[in-house]
Amino acid sequence: MLRKIRRYLLAIIGFAIATTLYISLMKVFQEMMLGNVKYGYAAAIVTGLLFGFILYIAEPGINNVIKKMTMRFDKEMSIYSQVDIILGSVGLISGFLIAFLISGLLERISIVGPVISMVSYIIFGLIGVRIGIRSKSEIISILKLRSNAGKNDKEHEKANKKNKKGIPPKVLDTSVIIDGRIADICKTGFIEGKLVVPQFVLDELRHIADSADDMKRVRGRRGLDILNMIQEEGNIDVEVTNQDFDNIAEVDIKLLKLASVLNGKVVTNDYNLNKVAQVQGVEVLNINELSNAVKPIAIPGEEMVVTIVKEGKENQQGVAYLDDGTMIVVENGKNFIGETRNVVVTSILQTPAGRMIFAKVR
Repeated sequence: MLRKIRRYLLAIIGFAIATTLYISLMKVFQEMMLGNVKYGYAAAIVTGLLFGFILYIAEPGINNVIKKMTMRFDKEMSIYSQVDIILGSVGLISGFLIAFLISGLLERISIVGPVISMVSYIIFGLIGVRIGIRSKSEIISILKLRSNAGKNDKEHEKANKKNKKGIPPKVLDTSVIIDGRIADICKTGFIEGKLVVPQFVLDELRHIADSADDMKRVRGRRGLDILNMIQEEGNIDVEVTNQDFDNIAEVDIKLLKLASVLNGKVVTNDYNLNKVAQVQGVEVLNINELSNAVKPIAIPGEEMVVTIVKEGKENQQGVAYLDDGTMIVVENGKNFIGETRNVVVTSILQTPAGRMIFAKVR
């Protein structure tokens, strides 16, 4: 019963659209009147009946297409959060508003004007939705950072008191912000003084977050979220500085120059930046070096229980990992891949990238 009602309703809509369109075109193209207005109206009715009949026959196919589109729409919408939907709606309304402002000019175009006007609504609406959804993280993060950049007098006095105690500020590098471990270190209280985030580092993060590459965009947004996390925890003061050096092009060199001017230290996990800073005499706090320093010490002759997960580079070697990610190269461990074995540490190799343990199966 419901299906019949749906088919009749679609046929009536098709009849109304076709008849109205024919009558509208008849005013522009006199030939469509067939020599007499009555004949024109009769032709409009016949055209409406024909179009309505076509829609009546095609209703099952149209219904299936609509169902598929609805299911796909539901699937797409489930990916987005409520905030994404709200921002997308705001973008859609903004796009429609822009289209409304220019539709008056478009409709003046002869014959195709109304069609172009309708298409402009679709185009600007889609553009608005796209911009609204993609701007969520950037809008929230930048607003928070901007608001925290202008702190009240009491917070400035507190920061100045800490500086008077001789604690150098810590200038954050882009890589260490994206890395994220700096937030956990701040929670522990091991970092004293204030963290300084240069505006050019913040701009670089925003550019990464706006990248067309999905991986870069995720990393950039993660960096902005990490900064917000550090500020919201309140364990340490964060200052966004607008001090820049227009005569220097590279961000890393600007970072070292700023640290030198502020008599501060650069916090990074970039190996190359670390080396350049040493050459220029700028103090560096390297997160990777800190991570290596706090890893458990393995002593030759110590026994461990590990799971050998893959084959090593050399013949008959197997590879296992500790919980902290330290690689263990197991001699003659190839035959025990996928098994948990007792191994004995034979030697330890310390590299700039981390610590590597060599062992053999007991």
